[in-house]
Amino acid sequence: MEQALNKSYWKTKSLVDFSTEEWEALCDGCGKCCLHKIEYADTGEIEYTNVACTLLNENSCKCKDYTNRHKKIPDCLVITTKTINKIKWLPDTCAYKLVWEGKDLYWWHHLKSGSYQSVHDAGISVRGRTISEDEDVDLHDHIVDWIENE
Repeated sequence: MEQALNKSYWKTKSLVDFSTEEWEALCDGCGKCCLHKIEYADTGEIEYTNVACTLLNENSCKCKDYTNRHKKIPDCLVITTKTINKIKWLPDTCAYKLVWEGKDLYWWHHLKSGSYQSVHDAGISVRGRTISEDEDVDLHDHIVDWIENE
């Protein structure tokens, strides 16, 4: 049986002390990490695209097969306490990044608002703004600036 999460646990505990349930609950459900990015080897610059992983549910902005995602998408990145400070492309709104940096969650995060819908209502999620990687596209034609400008 799942335990109820302690209110504001992300303020009182270190990320490394989070239970699996607490870690998973920290995800804000924006879907931004499921978008393809372009990193330029010569400059290290990263550009975001609106091209989504085939497993991204475009309505909920969650993975269609979270449990088996690594079997289906071998290069699917796992955000952990060991990788979080190495992932250069996490958006400034990412709950994992915010907590890692000692900041509070935004008002629209479900742990504060009480609703998974609030990330969509606030316009933070990728809902309605993506195309699937299953389409034959050139990533350079789908670069967007709305990820970091929210």
